[in-house]
Amino acid sequence: MDGNLFTVHQPSRRMDVSEVLRAVKGGVEVDIMVTPNAKRPQVGEVDEWRKRLVVKVQALPTDGRANRAVVELLSELFGVRVEIVRGHTDRQKTVLVPLDLESARTQLEGA
Repeated sequence: MDGNLFTVHQPSRRMDVSEVLRAVKGGVEVDIMVTPNAKRPQVGEVDEWRKRLVVKVQALPTDGRANRAVVELLSELFGVRVEIVRGHTDRQKTVLVPLDLESARTQLEGA
């Protein structure tokens, strides 16, 4: 690892990453599937069945720890502060990234 605190895997080639991105007022919504209590933090592939980007965090899903870890991980990836807008108590979440659609796609595909 080159100083990063997490690993980013190239999104699945079978499914376009744009399937998990939606332009909305204020930025882009990203549909994610969170795996808490993972061995190491990681932004993975697009789950072709759930149509969500797989995000793994080491934190346990108690007292909002996993949510904070997701926000921290994705904020570092996108270079801006992200916000969970849906799914605060669910593994399937939607986060708001205050970027335009093309910038968000580029960040995901180029990571």
